[in-house]
Amino acid sequence: MSFREPAPSLAERRVAIASHDEELVRRLEAGCRRLGHRVEPTIDPRQLIPSLKRLGGSVELVLLDAHLLSAGGRLLEEITHLEDPPAVLLVAPVSAPSRAYDWIERGAADVVGRPPHPTELRLRIRRVLEARDMGAHIAGLEREIADRTRQAFADRTLVAHSPAMRDLASTIGRVARMRTTVLVLGESGVGKELVARAIHFRSPRADGPFIAINCAALPPHLIESELFGHEKGAFTGAVSRRAGKFELAHRGTLFLDEVGETDLGTQAKLLRVLEQQEFMRVGGTQSVRVDVRVVAATNADLERLVAEGQFREDLYYRLKVVALRVPPLRERREDIPELTSQVLERVCRANGLAPRRLAEGAERALLAYSWPGNVRELLNTIEAVVVSSAGEVVEAADLPAALRREAPRAAGRRPAGSARALREIEAEAIVAALAAEGGSRTRAAAVLGIGLRTLRRRINELGLDKDSPPRPGRPRRRTE
Repeated sequence: MSFREPAPSLAERRVAIASHDEELVRRLEAGCRRLGHRVEPTIDPRQLIPSLKRLGGSVELVLLDAHLLSAGGRLLEEITHLEDPPAVLLVAPVSAPSRAYDWIERGAADVVGRPPHPTELRLRIRRVLEARDMGAHIAGLEREIADRTRQAFADRTLVAHSPAMRDLASTIGRVARMRTTVLVLGESGVGKELVARAIHFRSPRADGPFIAINCAALPPHLIESELFGHEKGAFTGAVSRRAGKFELAHRGTLFLDEVGETDLGTQAKLLRVLEQQEFMRVGGTQSVRVDVRVVAATNADLERLVAEGQFREDLYYRLKVVALRVPPLRERREDIPELTSQVLERVCRANGLAPRRLAEGAERALLAYSWPGNVRELLNTIEAVVVSSAGEVVEAADLPAALRREAPRAAGRRPAGSARALREIEAEAIVAALAAEGGSRTRAAAVLGIGLRTLRRRINELGLDKDSPPRPGRPRRRTE
């Protein structure tokens, strides 16, 4: 199905009629035939469900005499719970409108008066079938959107050449199969939403919706309505009921980006949903139950916010059932060549340009730069360079000035491959930091902007133990 395809229009449909009243059956059958529909032989009400199962969903509308319904409406529920249920148009006396509303809540598409006026019958049938068609059309569009979303995610898989990202990808694979809440931590621009999408599309909920909301982009008086929806008249401008993000994410995943920006009142309601999987719309009086997995993300220090009373401690621990840290780009420089290659290909394809490639000097400059804006800065930089440069080879001179200033640090050597260049750049930076800090790995890690464990691992991997300055007061052990 294409997005350009129009919504379906009415055509001949198969209609079934179930009633003990022969005169009513005759009127209903005549009305259906005037509309051009094919009427199934009158179905014995006692055989209605077996007949619908045997016809395998080919019947699209059942005209059902309301006199056949018991007080509990069990027959109506049996119809609506079929594998491919038809729409049900009840034929009922107009003297009891409250019963009609109850039947509609139980699954009937509409109610037509008894005895049916020919014009009313024609309009009701047309409206019910049009609504059924539109529902099928929307469902088809939703499936196509889901397929395209999955394909878009497949085109932007996590790049995991660095040890830190390989560990993260492995953890995502294990966590995705669970239904537990996940908290994704990391600096701005590291790709926290991509991690959340990876969790969703590798989980049993992959066929369900993935709904994202940026909590920092909404003022406090609107975020509650966005998350939980609202009832008609709940506030000025609420002209109709509106579903919130939790309802839209039913049987899927809700991604709460920048969850640290929510106010304490919203945090209390989030905690209730996480613990009980139910909430009330703004202005509502009845609870709404949902089945939603929550993945939250933040670049804030939630422990500090808890200590300052700006974030609920109970919500923090409820979100932090599983915590994943996405490393900044300066800690995963091995991934820069692959990330650059991906965005080059995507930007060129989107703009109808010939494929571009990086010159050796440009690649060294990218590897040497500290990337304070992380992956987002890298992607935006490459896109800007592609759009502004004319040649098929991106030279170092085409890069922004900030990148060119850091390039000379790696210009002394011209290794054969980017992996070798990366090792040499990292080694130089680590040795220089250790020398400047008198051999203190803790202070050197702080200067380099990485964790102490990461620094220790990289020193071992790069074979720098014998080259790094000794720590003050601790003579280096001699090795034979």
